[in-house]
Amino acid sequence: MDKTSLIGVVLGIAAVGAGMVLKGVSLSALLNPAAILVIIVGTAASVIIAFPSSEIKRVPKLFGIIFTEKNMPTPKELIVLFSEMAQLARREGLLALEAEMEKIDEPFLKQGLLMAVDGQSADYIREVLHDEIDAMEERHAAGAQIFTQAGTYAPTLGVLGAVIGLIAALANMDNTDELGSAISAAFVATLFGIFTGYVLWHPFANKLKRKSNEEVRLKEMMVEGILSILEGEAPRMIEQKLSSYLPKAQRKELESESESEVASNVQA
Repeated sequence: MDKTSLIGVVLGIAAVGAGMVLKGVSLSALLNPAAILVIIVGTAASVIIAFPSSEIKRVPKLFGIIFTEKNMPTPKELIVLFSEMAQLARREGLLALEAEMEKIDEPFLKQGLLMAVDGQSADYIREVLHDEIDAMEERHAAGAQIFTQAGTYAPTLGVLGAVIGLIAALANMDNTDELGSAISAAFVATLFGIFTGYVLWHPFANKLKRKSNEEVRLKEMMVEGILSILEGEAPRMIEQKLSSYLPKAQRKELESESESEVASNVQA
């Protein structure tokens, strides 16, 4: 579970609800079927028109990505893994990595290591893996664009819903007792449009983009690690090269751990 997504949604709803209560507005005002219909169904209709069915079918999966954490190794875990595999490859050869691949669950990493063990050239491996990363980025960008467009449509549909409500209210000018409540209800659609657009859809799009960037960064690390092993680089050199992907604090922590390990090996 991606707790930040869930916490953000709950906080957004709570903030609007608390704000309404503090302003003296009854929460029952939100029970406006017409406004919900215009905003939710209208936004869905706009998105369906804007995107092909092959991309619309991915929306449930995109919600899953937003609210769950993908099981991928951390950058620090990758550095340690590649350092260990480099030691093994230098000591026993690339074929010795076949047994290690059975312990790896990440398909992209396993694919790259398999090509290295099979004797493919570094240029070929780099091209194949980077093509896969590019294709993944394109898919992710298309998914994020769905929510970006929904966030663009929803506030405008909120204005449309308010106009519809005002038309209905002004058509009954004779009943002044209900005119005020009718106008108030008309703006509920605007509230729903702005809320869903800027508290849900745009943030969802940004979350997908950030997760995509993180996955790309990890896979680029995998490519560099695989090619470094293929070229026979020393474990220490691989650690130094891949540590550039780490934040400064984690980089220093990794260096301290490496120095401690070297010192213990010398004493042994």
